[in-house]
Order: sequence, then structure tokens, then C-alpha cells
Amino acid sequence: MAELPESPAATVRRLMREADRATLATAAAGWPFASLVLAALDDVGEPLLLLSDLAEHAKNIKSEPRVSLLYDGTAGLDDPLTGPRVTVLGRARETTDTVRLDRFLARHPAAKLYAGFKDFRLYRIAVERAHLVAGFGKIHWVEAAELIAV
Repeated sequence: MAELPESPAATVRRLMREADRATLATAAAGWPFASLVLAALDDVGEPLLLLSDLAEHAKNIKSEPRVSLLYDGTAGLDDPLTGPRVTVLGRARETTDTVRLDRFLARHPAAKLYAGFKDFRLYRIAVERAHLVAGFGKIHWVEAAELIAV
């Protein structure tokens, strides 16, 4: 029996699970500001970021919590534009949940070196929707209700 193609929501969840990093876009005095961040997911599938207060993106989040994360699933493709990528839109909120921190550190063991520094904070991105480009002409908006397990 032929395997059915995965749904857009399943593709988004897979891309987010497989990626250990993402491009974070924040607002810097009205300008888009993009930076590379390490990423993990919590138990319901929302992104987790461990950020220093000294970083520009963390300063930006303090004044405007709306962010986007680009997960790139195109590595190794001869033509990256034929591969999948997803932009996740949401609001960044600081969390002191130790279970979420443990999940982040399990994904990024090297972060244990600085996770306890006073200027580092764990952020959870409350996902609102995602924009999936799974190749030419395969473009979908996916709402949070389809992505997040509650």
C-alpha cells in the first residue's frame, strides 16, 4: 500500500522537531532583525529559546513580543527553493518552568554551561500560525490549533 503524503500540519511539526536551530526575527525600532538561535520544543510543540538579556533579540522581545522563527529544511538540496521551510508566528514569553528548561537542555547539552547565568532566560513561543513552503506551489497557512497538542 502506498504511503499517504503527510499533511501540511504534520510537515510543519516534523520540520520544527528535526531542527536544532532557527532564524529568529524580532522588531528593532520598527526594523526587522534576524538572528540565529538554538531551538527546542516543549511537550505540546511550542518552541523554546534560551536567550541572554544582553542579546539584541532579547532586548527587542522585551518591547515587542511578536516574533517569527524560520525553520529551514532545505539542507543538502541542490536547489534549496524546492525544499521545505516554515515560518512560525507567535509571541515570546519568558518562562521559569524547569521542565521546559530541562527539555531545552536535553536538546542542547552544551547550553548547560551558561543556562544558569543571571542574564539567560528561557522563552516559550506561543504559536499563533505557521506559513509552510514545501516546494514550488506547495504553500499553506497552518493555524496553531492544528500544530499544538493541548
